[in-house]
Amino acid sequence: MLDAGVHFGHLARKWNPRMAPYIFDQKNGIHIIDLHKTVVKIDEAAEAMKELARSGRKILFVATKKQAKEIVAEKAASVNMPSVTERWAGGMLTNFPTIRKAVKKMGTIDKMKEDGTFEKLAKRERLQVDRQRAKLEKNLGSIRDMSRLPSALFIVDIQKEANAVKEANRLNIPVFAMVDTCCDPTPVDYVIPANDDAAKSVECIMNILCAAIQEGLEERKLEKDKEAAAEEEVVNPSAKKIRARKSAKPVDVAAEAAEAEAAEAAPAAEAPVEEAPAAEEAPAAE
Repeated sequence: MLDAGVHFGHLARKWNPRMAPYIFDQKNGIHIIDLHKTVVKIDEAAEAMKELARSGRKILFVATKKQAKEIVAEKAASVNMPSVTERWAGGMLTNFPTIRKAVKKMGTIDKMKEDGTFEKLAKRERLQVDRQRAKLEKNLGSIRDMSRLPSALFIVDIQKEANAVKEANRLNIPVFAMVDTCCDPTPVDYVIPANDDAAKSVECIMNILCAAIQEGLEERKLEKDKEAAAEEEVVNPSAKKIRARKSAKPVDVAAEAAEAEAAEAAPAAEAPVEEAPAAEEAPAAE
């Protein structure tokens, strides 16, 4: 974390007094964040995210600042979570049905291109539809698979994403956030005191949280596999026995072959032993 610069806060003259519990010291006019408390808060956030992922819920990652958006988009996609990295559209949560209509519009345009309807349009209309599709893809493409409201939000820089925080609070959606020393941590449920201006700092925090999410997803997969196996045994109790017989069959065949070879070899070895006494008794009788 020290190498990533997670401990660097904001300018001391721009600090928020409510971040005082997370500030270790001040140096050269810049606040230093207490990394011991950062580690504790990251562990709490990672455990909560892991539980959400294990229960099959979605976490929406929000980061529109230049130095963070590419990292957040890549890491969120790696764990199959939605993200907003271009612009937070007003009402994305509070007016979610309207956002879903815009996402469905993208699907309609794609179907037009597949069935040939798009080619029948005039050239000017095609250009307009292409521009509309590109705009929708840029703003909403990353949430096209999000069919319902997310169970939680992860935000980088709550000052810049103030609208996202307000909408989440209004709908009682838990908020995870990287909070710098210039921000008010009150509206955030899981505060991670950290430098939200450096790309390395954002990447460091994202790696830890995404690893926890991935672990939760793997545990969920294992639980589903166990449930599927248990259901199969309940529906078809003989399935387990059949699988055991199939696995034991090659061993039985090999044993039978070995016994057959031994049986064939036994008479051949006994034959000379029976003939020898007959040859010796003949001269004695004469």
